[in-house]
Amino acid sequence: MHDLPTWRSLLYVPATRESFVAKAHTRGADAIILDLEDAVAPAEKPAARAALAGAVPLVRQGGADVCVRINRPLRLAAQDIDAAVSAGADLLVLTKLMGPDHVRLLAELTAESEAAHGVPAGRTRFIGLVETAAALPLMEAIARADARMVALGAGGEDLATDLGMEPVPDALYVPKMLAVLAARAAGILPLGFVGTVAGLSDPQGYRAMLRRSRALGFACASCVHPSQVPIVNEEYGARPEEVDRARRMVVAFEAALAGGLGAVGFEGQMIDAPVVERARRLLARSR
Repeated sequence: MHDLPTWRSLLYVPATRESFVAKAHTRGADAIILDLEDAVAPAEKPAARAALAGAVPLVRQGGADVCVRINRPLRLAAQDIDAAVSAGADLLVLTKLMGPDHVRLLAELTAESEAAHGVPAGRTRFIGLVETAAALPLMEAIARADARMVALGAGGEDLATDLGMEPVPDALYVPKMLAVLAARAAGILPLGFVGTVAGLSDPQGYRAMLRRSRALGFACASCVHPSQVPIVNEEYGARPEEVDRARRMVVAFEAALAGGLGAVGFEGQMIDAPVVERARRLLARSR
């Protein structure tokens, strides 16, 4: 059984941008992703790797989990993993995964780095990203590939490019939902939303997209700008009125069970075990 994080928001921060790193812990994100990949120019990759030793403890100050997004090419990935593990990162974001064997190979490299740096075996966990058409049919196998996996998402921009489509919600719906199904079947978190990372120019549209995505089963989402963090936290978190209603529902259902009923009317709705289980999960998440 996976011991899953209770994330809502994960904020990307380029590892080389010192001013961004310095403020990251104040942004309210549940996790910070120090980026070594797309946000870092090829010539700057060694400097980004070297910056992790100072950046990891800095962004952890507010209590957020610290992730490092690594590069796809294996030579770079091996160096990224070693630097991230040495710096004490909690998780690695694995990019452009090809299949379950790819996950297991990166897990082997991670285990070697943990042993080399005196980090407890298995401490460093994984977030998997599927960003190619070829990997889409393998999503469930990827989600189940290694015990380190705690979250899975389907990429937006890279995946749309590989599929020859525009990164619009209609086009991304199927691959994104495949990620939800694969993650839930494997008992890990579905990461993302049905849309793209856009949202700076249309916060209301961004909020509506997040609300729809949460209803479709997504558990947490990444943010590319600090202004997106509070919106994600509100839409992917448990609202006070939802928590209150869930609490009342559980009480009503337990009273019905005590009276020998398996279903009961509750505030205009018929409720039974599956409905109440969702309420219990919401209460657990709110804690």
